[in-house]
Amino acid sequence: MLKYTLYIILLIAVIAGLTGLWHLYRVSVRNEKEMAEFAGPAEKLNVNLGKTLVVYYSLFGHTKDIAESIKTKLKADVYVIQTKEKLNTTPWFYMTLRSQLKKGIYPEINTDFPDFSKYDTIFVGAPVWWYTMATPMYSFLKQVDFGGKTVVPFSTQGSNFGTFYDDFAQNAQNAQIAEGQAFNNLPAKYNLNVENKIVRWLNRLGQK
Repeated sequence: MLKYTLYIILLIAVIAGLTGLWHLYRVSVRNEKEMAEFAGPAEKLNVNLGKTLVVYYSLFGHTKDIAESIKTKLKADVYVIQTKEKLNTTPWFYMTLRSQLKKGIYPEINTDFPDFSKYDTIFVGAPVWWYTMATPMYSFLKQVDFGGKTVVPFSTQGSNFGTFYDDFAQNAQNAQIAEGQAFNNLPAKYNLNVENKIVRWLNRLGQK
């Protein structure tokens, strides 16, 4: 009986592994197709969004990379959302996040917020966790009022942004929300493509 149980466990593990590999392959193909649109020489930025602030939360660095690119291109100021306690990426990390989302109890963050009234455009970015905003972003949006400013959301994710943008719109207080942009986490070979994607997005924002 024990032998058959072990066989079943092994079979489940093999199926799970193959399913994971198939998912990664499909994501890779989809990324390659999307990024082909942004191939070629570096595109030129031609936009003026006024005095700009980039607000972001990043745990693994993906969102930081996008935020820093926006900052450099627009010569923007930056504000980094920081949790009061470090989030430990333990094996049960994502289960903790799921519990936080279900209960609506989010990590405490530092509240030395900038003066949003000084800015014309405010970019706000975070990673996608459990197909929605990272929990520190919920904490941030609960405590800030954008005072009618133009707010531009952006996300980073493995493959699917889920309900990130709907949830952002529902939680951003007194924000005039402009076109957001989602960025999959990609290998370095796509760096130029990603930069072109950012430039094209920023140029569109300037046309509206």
